[in-house]
Amino acid sequence: MTCILIISFAFWLIFHFVVAQPQSSLQTYIVHVNKPDVQVVANSADLESYYNSFLPVEIVGSEEPTRIIHSYHHVVSGFAARLSAEEVKEMEMKDGFVYARVEKILALHITHTPNFLGLFQNVGFWQESNYGKGVIIGVLDTGINPGHPCFSDKNMPPPPEKWKGKCEFVGDVTCNKKLIGARNFVRGSTDPLFEEGGHGTLTSSVAAGNFVDDANVFGNANGTAAGMAPLAHIAMYKVCSDSGCSDVDTLAAIDAAIDDGVDVLSLSIGGYTAPFYDDGMAIGAFAAIQKGIFMSASAGNDGPLSATLSNVAPWILTVGASTHDRKIVATVVLGNGQEYDGESIFHPTDCHTLFPLVYPGLLNQEAAVCKSGSLNNTNVKGKIIVCDKGGGVTRLEKGKTVRDAGGVAMVLANLEIDGDGTLAYVDLLPTTNVGYSAGEMIKAYVNSTSTPLAGILFKGTSIGFKSAPSVSSFSSRGPSLASPGILKPDIIGPGVNILAATHVSAENKIDTYLTFNIVSGTSISCPHLSGIVALVKSSHPDWSPAAIKSAIMTTADQFNLEGQPILDQRNLPADIFATGAGHVNPSKANDPGLIYDIQPHNYIQYLCGLGYTDKQIGLIVQQTIKCSQQSAILEAELNYPSFSIILGSQSQNYTRTVTNVGDASSTYVVNITQIRGVHIVVEPTALVFTKVNQQATYSVTFTQIGDITGHFVQGAISWMSNKYIVRSPISVKFE
Repeated sequence: MTCILIISFAFWLIFHFVVAQPQSSLQTYIVHVNKPDVQVVANSADLESYYNSFLPVEIVGSEEPTRIIHSYHHVVSGFAARLSAEEVKEMEMKDGFVYARVEKILALHITHTPNFLGLFQNVGFWQESNYGKGVIIGVLDTGINPGHPCFSDKNMPPPPEKWKGKCEFVGDVTCNKKLIGARNFVRGSTDPLFEEGGHGTLTSSVAAGNFVDDANVFGNANGTAAGMAPLAHIAMYKVCSDSGCSDVDTLAAIDAAIDDGVDVLSLSIGGYTAPFYDDGMAIGAFAAIQKGIFMSASAGNDGPLSATLSNVAPWILTVGASTHDRKIVATVVLGNGQEYDGESIFHPTDCHTLFPLVYPGLLNQEAAVCKSGSLNNTNVKGKIIVCDKGGGVTRLEKGKTVRDAGGVAMVLANLEIDGDGTLAYVDLLPTTNVGYSAGEMIKAYVNSTSTPLAGILFKGTSIGFKSAPSVSSFSSRGPSLASPGILKPDIIGPGVNILAATHVSAENKIDTYLTFNIVSGTSISCPHLSGIVALVKSSHPDWSPAAIKSAIMTTADQFNLEGQPILDQRNLPADIFATGAGHVNPSKANDPGLIYDIQPHNYIQYLCGLGYTDKQIGLIVQQTIKCSQQSAILEAELNYPSFSIILGSQSQNYTRTVTNVGDASSTYVVNITQIRGVHIVVEPTALVFTKVNQQATYSVTFTQIGDITGHFVQGAISWMSNKYIVRSPISVKFE
């Protein structure tokens, strides 16, 4: 069980600091400047003085509080400050000024899942990796509840000697050997780092929550909860408030985490796509990987629409969300004897009786989605109400509308875009969420008789659904807009109906507090992968972030528990822009056979190939770059574990280099999953290794055959030995 999960908070707002000019025109800017001479800046005080020299003289000499909010050391050569547009224009005239932009606001985008992923106590990969012992996971989020049992330091070792972080709790609240650091980077915030049980508590428990027996929600999903890396250490960096998550603050947290000594950064926030030089998360992550720090980030919750991804830089692991094989079943029983399974956490014992069934969508659209007040003048008292999902009305709001109108229960029916995947929640009244197909059948029944009846049979927890894993409807899809030549997302992992740590009041039970809750989103699939990265890093401390990513991607599963291709919300085979490389398999990732490694200078070549200017690349890599002196490469030439090709009439040839991390003496033979309309040639067709860490290079030629345009097709290249299968997915778009 995984001690975690995620709520997808829909913070899609534009957030401006408006203070009067003097203050009314001030906004928060990130200001990039040239790196100072090391002889001039010898310490932090000198750096602060250097940054202050860029502010207008009247500001520096005034008695008002400093305008500088954050002084960056690693992620940016520069600072964040509150400035007017006129002051920025004045600053642009100063020697050493590079670039300034207004801050951006990002959005916040478990019990059984360890076992579902093949992790079991005292055996296999969990034991081999020491459960992540000694690895530090930095979580950038909303804060944490340090008193939750998931963050007990039972059986935890002390933090590594390299740890330099701080614990900023006040009063009797403190850190321990599990939760070793907690810092607040929300500038101007009076909110405490301590939170009862919000987003940060959920995500932290998923990544590295300790073992907790008898974890459940109202008796559902009962078992021993644990994070993916239950003996790893957690450091919380608070970067989000009720107003969202500023990239200015998030960059400051990454800057501090690099100094503190974290090994993995877990980022369950996002919200926009931009060129990497204008993407704070891409800039911060690049600084991290140069220090050997891995960053895992959520793909976003805007699926199933295409090209909706966040956090798509190739040096970030972009994580989509999948289901697992446990459901908390609540079945709709119709008066005609038909039954349709849905899900709910709220399992009362008094809803088996058949009640009149009503679909108010026959009246108007507001009633169809059970908008507040829409049922006030309808005869729904004592009836079960069918409400359509969506319409800008939350599940709890729909339940309140039904309850206030006198309804006894609610059937929440998916829209067509949601497909047949269902979500379990703690509802205000007896409720079940049914898929689109089931919802249409239930509505058809309502229309077929003058006396429609229904009941809800709450069956509880059931494990072993063979259609798992499947891709959730909400998981954001590729392709990447910022870099179409890099296949994204990279991977999918559990993010649907996950049991996670919380401490909140149950909406439907007075004076009842939940220690665990079940929620869904890519915010929870991300910390699953962050924890798995910690396990791999514990087992292979010398592997680079790119090597760990490669191991996770090339060993990913392609099939569900039935041995069939992974499906999407429509029960159709999921495409490559939904699954990326596939579904994470932790044990295989620990022993991948071959890896595709990438060094920071390779990314610089890639950025030059994107056509960015020297100045723009300098903003990302914090170096003076001259692409004229670099060997620029095309996107598809980056030594990435996947291929994303835009193919026209001319053949294209790319190379890849693999490193042997498996058996010293081994031979791999290529296997090509041919793609409709594409002829693929790999040379050589066999790779022979005689020692560990030996490298080999191969080339792939793609040629269009036939007259096909404007379509995406997909396939794969796999290198197969008598022990390993090393798979690289391929996406091809025809021009």
